Amino acid sequence: MPVPMLRLASFYFAYYAVLGAFTPYWSLYLQSQGMGIAAISVLMSLWYATRIVAPSTWTMLASRSSRPIRWLHLGCALTVICFAGFLMPWKFAGLFAVMCAFCFFYNAVMPQFESITQSHLHGRTDLYGLIRVWGSIGFILVVAGFGVLIDAFGAAWLPWMMLSLFVVLLVSAFNNQYAEPPPTIEHGDEAGFRARLRRPEVSAFFAAAFLIQVSFGPYYTFFSIYLGEHGYSPSVQGVLWSIGVLVEIGLLFLSQRIFRRWGARRLLVFSLGITVLRWWVTAAWPDSLPVMVAAQATHAFSFAAFFAAAMLLLAEYFPGRHNGHGQGVFYGLSSGVGGVIGALLAGQLWRFSGQTAFAVSGFIALAACSVAWYWLLRKPRVALAAA
Repeated sequence: MPVPMLRLASFYFAYYAVLGAFTPYWSLYLQSQGMGIAAISVLMSLWYATRIVAPSTWTMLASRSSRPIRWLHLGCALTVICFAGFLMPWKFAGLFAVMCAFCFFYNAVMPQFESITQSHLHGRTDLYGLIRVWGSIGFILVVAGFGVLIDAFGAAWLPWMMLSLFVVLLVSAFNNQYAEPPPTIEHGDEAGFRARLRRPEVSAFFAAAFLIQVSFGPYYTFFSIYLGEHGYSPSVQGVLWSIGVLVEIGLLFLSQRIFRRWGARRLLVFSLGITVLRWWVTAAWPDSLPVMVAAQATHAFSFAAFFAAAMLLLAEYFPGRHNGHGQGVFYGLSSGVGGVIGALLAGQLWRFSGQTAFAVSGFIALAACSVAWYWLLRKPRVALAAA
């Protein structure tokens, strides 16, 4: 059957367009509401905390449903409703409650949609990058445009600016469907899924994904504030965020040839090594615009290549009906637990300086690279040589 590239791409476009507003600018919005660094750190950690339970909960409910697509529709509808709560003026407690609800439903839907995409590809993983790239395009259009809007109107208007993006997401959700009804997960299948999780290579993959997400804590939580502290205006911040996504788009367009040449495992390890250098450069030369541009350009590997390689490995480790559960564990452990620890650790390290936070992130990324190199590259070669 033909792959519905446009319908699938529209969901990625809308979903990551929202992130193009949220990731760079939400800390500025919270700052505009009178929140300090500690409060921002706690509130942003909710974004990751909900990923611990939301993806696995939603994929489990969908896998046991006779009409799993309804869970995608419900999750997107509740996302819009909950986000509308930010249109009201809140103190910390109110923002905390609305953040919990919004983040839970927003984070719940993407792992299920990744499974929907895989159901259409039927193993044609070379097409994944060409679909996923539209998420990056949505991100860059919004991050650049919203930087200019925030310069003009202020970050306090950000929720109003973002609301239309969620409506587009909801419309796209109702225009998408599984290629065929996925088989429901029976209780007996859980043992097979747990056996896959216990494989050393799979455990190492999840450990590396967890550590690299921890290393992103200062970047996702405070990078715009970090740039502001070093004299960059919101519009320049938007340009720097956009550069990272521009090179990400280029890599995704070339992903078919890159993965065919290097393979998912080698590219994943290389991406982790590049991330180590990225954080150390960001810590060492924050006042140099050319250096910061170069550091942002490495986002093509530290995010795009890593994420695309991770999706290919998840399809290998958790084929068929187990893929949704595998996606849920990946999002929950890396973006969830890793994101919470990364955001909270960043808040503590920021007491010393932003440069300290990014320097420590480099060492955490180095640990992730070492784990992936040993278990995904070196150990399989040693085992093959011994055989």
